[in-house]
Amino acid sequence: MRLLYSPLSPFARKVRVLAIEKGLSDRFTLEVVSPFQDESLRAQNPLCKVPALILDDGEAIYDSGVITDYVDGLAAPRLIPEAQPDRRRALTLEAAADGLGDASVMIVRERMRPEAEHRQDLFERQGRAVAATLNLFEAAVAEGALSSDRFAIGEIAVAVQLDYQDARKVSDWREGRPALANWFERVSKRASMVATSVTVT
Repeated sequence: MRLLYSPLSPFARKVRVLAIEKGLSDRFTLEVVSPFQDESLRAQNPLCKVPALILDDGEAIYDSGVITDYVDGLAAPRLIPEAQPDRRRALTLEAAADGLGDASVMIVRERMRPEAEHRQDLFERQGRAVAATLNLFEAAVAEGALSSDRFAIGEIAVAVQLDYQDARKVSDWREGRPALANWFERVSKRASMVATSVTVT
């Protein structure tokens, strides 16, 4: 299988971390693509986004949630719970993390535009989404919904998005969120997180 990815993409990193946690990383060939510059990606994913997983028979799978669901089904232990209510709670955490990523990418892309063309309404709207989601995660740690004793799909999705906050300097997310900061400090030391980390220079 071929995983088309960008090293800085938190969505692609979610797939890579899950594969490592399941001991399946050797089943993938990693191919770096640039979704904003490389139109050849559109032949595999009409949205021209990463990640995209190309199966051995040529079938393309996207987006990250579909890919993680597929990879999780390849071997035990399952990192996406099968039974309710654990399944919907884990997938809701993943969805919130992915939404945080969407808002953050919009902020990062807007910052790349000339300053005179910045849309303040975009910064404000997406900034509110970022802050509210981070507050949700702070509460989730306090309630035990985000645990450092397990590292399943919800935890993986949140962890890679928090690291993206740091890499792209999207927000000072640790301020006022001590439980989340302590949680991230613990899970960021996992081998899967260390192996997939990228430093922005």
